[in-house]
Amino acid sequence: MGLDTFGDISADGLGRPLSHAQVIRNIAAEAVLADSLGVHVFGIGEHHRADFAVSSPEVLLGVIAGRTDRIRLCSAVTVLSSDDPVRVFQRFATLQAATDGRAEIIVGRGAYTESFPLFGYELSQYGALFEEKLDLLSALLHQEAVTWTGKLRPALHQQRIYPPLEKKGLTTWVAVGSTPQSALRAAEHRLPLMLGIIGGEPQRFKPFAQSYRETLERLGGPVLPIGVHSPGYVADTDSQARDEYWSAYQPWRDQLGTERGWPPITRAKFDVEVERGSLYVGSPESVSRRISETVLALGASRFHLKYSTGALAHEKLMRCIELYGREVIPRVQTLLHLHDRKR
Repeated sequence: MGLDTFGDISADGLGRPLSHAQVIRNIAAEAVLADSLGVHVFGIGEHHRADFAVSSPEVLLGVIAGRTDRIRLCSAVTVLSSDDPVRVFQRFATLQAATDGRAEIIVGRGAYTESFPLFGYELSQYGALFEEKLDLLSALLHQEAVTWTGKLRPALHQQRIYPPLEKKGLTTWVAVGSTPQSALRAAEHRLPLMLGIIGGEPQRFKPFAQSYRETLERLGGPVLPIGVHSPGYVADTDSQARDEYWSAYQPWRDQLGTERGWPPITRAKFDVEVERGSLYVGSPESVSRRISETVLALGASRFHLKYSTGALAHEKLMRCIELYGREVIPRVQTLLHLHDRKR
């Protein structure tokens, strides 16, 4: 049970946007609280645009590592398509060593594309870049001298990469959110699957999970975990959670819709997403029930709640984290245990 943030630019008590620097400091405080409450994982996403504060998750995760003791620390996601796999490996191997095994990577193609022109990559190669770079990163994770050849990056010949990993290795997930073929790619590289479910009913991802497991079985590899990443928000009551989340979600969603040609979001559509879609918004009881249903439907062993959205104030996010750690996680564990006993 984890928490993810993209470092959305939140607002102060008067509704004024905070600085990027203050949001970054607030994220560190949020992670420290999550660790103290026993949340298992804390993830930070990479973005390169004005409405998100974090462009270098590894640096902030390193700061958080020095202020926490138990919580696992991961990207959510690392945009591998516009990065160099060797540098990604080196940064997270360093974090892995510094935290004595608490680091993880979640790599993806990226739902936003600002990093491509920023780092000199062609959007026309969006898919090819990810496939090739994932292939190289997978080779690096095996920790031997790497010989590798691709079309979009210089080749490596018997190259060792430093720092080397210790025996704990480096858990690396592949984030998938669009096509079943992406799930097959994760299986072919024998990497855990993270389903990014940000719209529609979670059950529609059953074919992704099924094809992933079937491919692993066909390849003769070990059983690997499936995770789910979805947005949500926890407050003391259902009505409070919906109203507070809607006030931040609606302007954020409509701004994104303007960029992508989507129609404005309605409250009715929002309520449907909360009741049976991808938004886990409500009281601890309601959010726990919906998480449990999703985990059971998809056979997942990891769930990450993306708890920050739009201008939601830091104080509200801290309360959300408190309820998630103190009430949601124990409730989900109880519900899953009861289900196992009934089987």
